[in-house]
Amino acid sequence: MEDPSDILCLSQSQQHALETFSKPAHVHRTLPQNAQIQRAADRLVSQIPSIGRGIENTTAHLLEDVVPALNGQALSPNYYGFVTGSVTPAARVAENLVSTYDQNVCVHLPDTTIATELEDQALKLLLELLHFTVEEWPGRTFTTGATASNIVGLACGREFIVNDAIKRRSKGSTTPMKQSVGEDGLLAACRAADITDIQVLTTLPHSSLKKASSVVGLGRACFHQVGISEDDIAFDLDVLEDRLKRPHTVSIVVISCAEVNSGMFATRSYLEVGKLRSLCDKYGSWLHVDAAFGLFARILGDSQEFGYVSDGAEGLELADSIAGDAHKMLNVPYDCGFFFSRHAGLAQEVFRNPNASYLSSGTSSAGMIPSPLNVGLENSRRFRALPVYATLISYGRMGYENMLQRQVRFARRVAWYIHRQQDLDLLPRSLTDEAQINQKIYIIVLFRAKEDTLNNTLGGRLNASSQIYVSGTSWENQPACRIAAANWQVDPDRDSALVEEVFETVIKDWRHESSYK
Repeated sequence: MEDPSDILCLSQSQQHALETFSKPAHVHRTLPQNAQIQRAADRLVSQIPSIGRGIENTTAHLLEDVVPALNGQALSPNYYGFVTGSVTPAARVAENLVSTYDQNVCVHLPDTTIATELEDQALKLLLELLHFTVEEWPGRTFTTGATASNIVGLACGREFIVNDAIKRRSKGSTTPMKQSVGEDGLLAACRAADITDIQVLTTLPHSSLKKASSVVGLGRACFHQVGISEDDIAFDLDVLEDRLKRPHTVSIVVISCAEVNSGMFATRSYLEVGKLRSLCDKYGSWLHVDAAFGLFARILGDSQEFGYVSDGAEGLELADSIAGDAHKMLNVPYDCGFFFSRHAGLAQEVFRNPNASYLSSGTSSAGMIPSPLNVGLENSRRFRALPVYATLISYGRMGYENMLQRQVRFARRVAWYIHRQQDLDLLPRSLTDEAQINQKIYIIVLFRAKEDTLNNTLGGRLNASSQIYVSGTSWENQPACRIAAANWQVDPDRDSALVEEVFETVIKDWRHESSYK
């Protein structure tokens, strides 16, 4: 940067960031005003300029027009939409360095950069945080998010179940078949294995799983619910085995580790996961875990306060693969997910770049770290690992345990408040008293208004305050709202008081309006 104006504009953007971060968390609005969004939309550049506007005018445009129209999802602890984390201070420091040094973490070149070694170490630290034995999970990589991780997981599962069927069919043959999905394609491999159907068996799957299934060629229609009932997240083992034993059929079994609407878990113990593991081994199936945010329940411990929730993440070490998000509960910048597998070489069978000598490590000292481009979707990859590494070593196990405890306690306070309100219903309806709420609620509070006239507008009314933000969903075929606590700044006392204040204002205004109709 030799041009003084470049330095000046960079300084201006950094000064803006510092001033923003220096403000107390609770003063940040969750949403911009509609007028600010419209103003920004009107001022967006609609055509590429023949002569550039220059960095000074562009910086002014970004800070004065665009920034005011952005939401406060990372700044406000009261943004409860979807499951949205923030960015810890340590991760922000690292993210600035990511942009400054802009590493392409694709090939393991240990003599030219520390990037791939640091990435592998960050993944090991994450495994340790989550109470996994590092040596048992040699397949590991960072992705763009849980959706990409689910794609990787289903791709690896597809490779395993079809290839295993080929091996079983050619067992005892003097000329074993060598076809595989990765080399010969899904159709040829299925013909070799005498497979006519591939199914994904799960309970209350997240939409990203069906998206992943479509991407890897299995299709969205291959999903089959194997719960105790259509709306139950718990597995019915008899129904599951009936589907697994179907002839000419191979299966991927998926555990939903925290259902997206309710935050409830599909399994409750090591024993339950062990039964799934046994069935998968018996029928040559792959066991995958979709754990975008539920996986972090493993760090809560088995105390009376949090034991029920942490039990929902027990036994996951028995799975073949796990998909998770770091930009949710870990509070690192978008976009960052992770994928773990107990089968080190399988991802390389699917994702390796063949006949590309220019993409090899080019050194015999590469060690055991595979080049990331050969174990995941992307050939070009940003240095996502650096913020993860920085935040893990900055706050450690106790820091993240405390963070999650605050988020759970906040969610339970809000749930108990909603349960006591005559105009609101706490969902699922099985949460009938304070004891159950304080045992079963994780980080999500699902609710609706009892009156349809209020329920149909409840989310909009709450969000119009710009003090909190909730996202809408559907439960039992009716509109509902959900609050998800995932921000590192959550304060149970301060934030639950604010939520109650906003709810009471909204309900009071609705009653006032209703009295005139």
